[in-house]
Amino acid sequence: MTPAGRNKKSGMITFQTANGPTRGYLALPEAAKAPGVLVLHAWWGLNDFFKGVCDRLANGGFVALAPDLNNGTVLSTVQEAEEFQKDEARRGLAATVTAALDYLQQQRSLASPRIGVVAFSMGAWYAMGLASQKPDAIAAVVTFYGEGDVDPAKARAAFLGHYAKNDEWQPLENMLRMEQKLKQARRNVTFHVYPEAKHWFFEEDRPNDYEPESAKLAWERTLDFLHSHLSELWMSSR
Repeated sequence: MTPAGRNKKSGMITFQTANGPTRGYLALPEAAKAPGVLVLHAWWGLNDFFKGVCDRLANGGFVALAPDLNNGTVLSTVQEAEEFQKDEARRGLAATVTAALDYLQQQRSLASPRIGVVAFSMGAWYAMGLASQKPDAIAAVVTFYGEGDVDPAKARAAFLGHYAKNDEWQPLENMLRMEQKLKQARRNVTFHVYPEAKHWFFEEDRPNDYEPESAKLAWERTLDFLHSHLSELWMSSR
């Protein structure tokens, strides 16, 4: 996925968390009012690719915010990322995600307090937790090759998942169990499996993993899903 240029109304911002100030990337659409989407990056950090996801969402008509869950650190290799995950200070990330949600909901350009989440790999864990803990705030969740401990009895969101058939990091059977768990609770859930894809297939800055056709289809499905569940929610509240 190549970002269609940096959004004119985008840039780094600072917001407060329980552990002090944290930065994030906020992208605004041209419209005065629009639905909101929280973007939760993979373990690499808030790199240019995930900022580009926010820009693409803004160009698609959404207010998009990606909190920096790595506190300024950007990683490029699996070994670096695995070492970084051992830092005990990272145990407070759930509070950072919640603070980012609060910051997004306070934006004047937000059309509705109920928002969507688009999450990648590590970020999917926090997305599922947020859907369970903040059911009144989270209307739609999109996960890319990641799972989480979702409580379907509490969550009220609709769920869309994009998963790779050949994934050495996230066994496909785990995703299918999560899908079944949500379906048994009568949640709105659709998971797609991409037969040519591997983990991180959506991230074009990882050329060994990027699968362009799967990424293109996943993005189209993501925009359709978000417009269906967020734009419709906004229109019904007007």
